[in-house]
Amino acid sequence: MRWLHLAIGLVALVAFLASGQYMDQAHDHLRGYDDATRLLFRSTHIYLLFAALLNLVLGLYLVAEAPGWRRWMQRAGSVLLLAAPGFFAAAFLTEPWLTGLDRPYSRPGAVGSLAGVLLQLLSRVRPPASQTVAKEG
Repeated sequence: MRWLHLAIGLVALVAFLASGQYMDQAHDHLRGYDDATRLLFRSTHIYLLFAALLNLVLGLYLVAEAPGWRRWMQRAGSVLLLAAPGFFAAAFLTEPWLTGLDRPYSRPGAVGSLAGVLLQLLSRVRPPASQTVAKEG
């Protein structure tokens, strides 16, 4: 899974850089847009960076758990974190043009990122060493 996180993280980092250039070149640094549209462009742009960095860190440091429930939790967390850049890329391309402040792609991307990180965390939690050693006497 490490290589997949690393690959998705690098692709998402390139997408982040490209989205910044898109805002600069195609939309003149968002000059002339209303506040809501500018907010949606910028927030989804930063969310893309957020998802890229999460995946890059996992790509560098993820250690596979032994088979069992911990590995299942770890893999479920990985799936959620691998999907996040796709949600945020879709959000960048569509949400600024929606009426109101609807976030049909950002919300699942953010909630999935939170759930993915929590699952990764829970897969690594171990009881304290004092509880695993049988008491003598």
